Amino acid sequence: MIVSLSTVLVLGALLALMLRNRSLGAGGATVAALFGFCLASTGAAPTINDALQSLADFLGRIG
Repeated sequence: MIVSLSTVLVLGALLALMLRNRSLGAGGATVAALFGFCLASTGAAPTINDALQSLADFLGRIG
């Protein structure tokens, strides 16, 4: 868990830096994918899934 959390933090910081510098190419896409996979293995995954489901339900009611 500690290793995956530190990996998520490093990949998140790297992704934020790439977004800020607008340098998202193939390397940025790889970092984004790795960040997503690592984030999915942490304890934050259920919370993120619930939030996305709530957002999708809300948008479904509007449209």
